Formats: sequence, structure tokens, C-alpha cells
Amino acid sequence: MLVIPSGSFALVTGASSGIGEAIAERLAARGVPLILAARSARKLEALRSDWMARHGVAVETVAVDLSEADGPARLWEATEGAGRPVHLLVNNAGFGLNGAEAELPLEKTAEMIRLNVGATAELTHRFLVAMRSRRKGWILNVASTAAFVPGPWFGTYSATKAFVLSFSQALHEEAKRDGVTVTCLCPGYTRTGFHAVAGMKSADETPFFPVMSAEAVARAGLAALEKGRPFVVPHLFDRLWIASLRLVPRSVPPRLAAAFFRRSRLSGT
Repeated sequence: MLVIPSGSFALVTGASSGIGEAIAERLAARGVPLILAARSARKLEALRSDWMARHGVAVETVAVDLSEADGPARLWEATEGAGRPVHLLVNNAGFGLNGAEAELPLEKTAEMIRLNVGATAELTHRFLVAMRSRRKGWILNVASTAAFVPGPWFGTYSATKAFVLSFSQALHEEAKRDGVTVTCLCPGYTRTGFHAVAGMKSADETPFFPVMSAEAVARAGLAALEKGRPFVVPHLFDRLWIASLRLVPRSVPPRLAAAFFRRSRLSGT
């Protein structure tokens, strides 16, 4: 069970929308004190007011851009550094870009790497050290089913999420000896604003792949964390196609992914 000690918090990044918001609200409904982090102070304040009224839970907010070089350090200083111990960290902040690498803006690609990889790694390290000293804690890193296959037209995003998955699985083995659980959540298509930002067709416009709600993904992620699992792929169909990758040569999955992601791009982008 995720029992947060009195006086401590769960910290959720990218908490203003999508999967991050869904995870944070599930925690609020359980009465877990929250620190919400995202770029939009206005959205965070709206969630804070709503959840405090409906769930009677303490909610604090930190407006921060974690893609900036000092963003993770500023979030640390606003939480642990300010005497607000974090026993549960959810690294959800991130975004994707759909397109041929040579056609994507370099500055946005670099920003994506800083956020998806750099911020996740730095925050995990900082809070893991604190949790280890207390011999208790939980870290949920949000990746994607894209972590399991090189994705042409989605190459950098897939690579960032492959890092998050590999990093989380490694730390799962290291940290469990210190009373800390690290789990990686790898959702497939989910109804969020992710696809609009990435320049992709919406989840419901995509054939073949099942679509989950953010709430269902949040429920699966927290359940896996409670059970101490190294990672979780929420939907059975996604688990099956990922397992099938072991049966074909390594050259085949990127070709299939190329056909899929090229067609999933919004026309005119």
C-alpha cells in the first residue's frame, strides 16, 4: 500500500493535464497530500482549489519549466529543500514530436531530450537519494509503449522513452534494497492532449491500436507501483504486440513502425 507518512507529500510533474492530472487526482481522492508541478500556474491553481474543496486534501503547487537547465533543481529546492519531504515522485512531464528527424526544429528536439530524459533522470536521482536515506519511497516514471521499438518519424521520442524504461528497470533492482520502489508506466494510445502537441492524429483517429482513458492508465500505473512491479503496460493488446517483437528479426519492427508513424502525422505538419 502507498501509505505516505504524515507531513510528507506526493509530487507529480506534468500534473496540469492528461495522465499526470489523472494520477494526481487519484492520489487526492485517497487523501494523499500533493505537490503539483507544471508550467501553467493558472491550471495548477484551478486544480488545487477544486481538489481541496472536493477531497479535503492538502495541495501545493510549483510552476516550473522542467526543460530549462535549472528547472529540476528549482523544483527540488521548492520541495525537499523547503522542508517538504517527498515520499512519492511521479515523473510524468514530457512531450513528443512526430516527423522526420531532419525536418524537425532542432531547438524543440533538444528541449524534448532535456525534459523527457534530463529532467526525469535528475529528479529521480535527487529524490532517490532522499528516499534512500529514509529507507522508504516510491517513484513512478511515465514512459510509453514507444519505448519498446525504434520508431522512424518518432525517433527521438521513442529513444527518450527507451531511456526512461531502461533507467527505471535498472533502478528498480538497485533501490528495492533500500526500501524504495521504482516502477515504469508504459501506456499506449491514451486520450490526452499529447497527440496535438506531437503533430499527430488524435488517439481515436488511429486504426488498429486500442485507446485508453487517462484515468484507466493512472489506475494501472498506481496499482503496479503498489505491487512493486518494475514496469507495466496497461493494455493487453499492447502487451501482446510487444511480446511478438521477440519473434521477428530486429530489422522488422522499425519498418512496421515507420509505416505507422508516417501515416499518423497530421496533414500539413
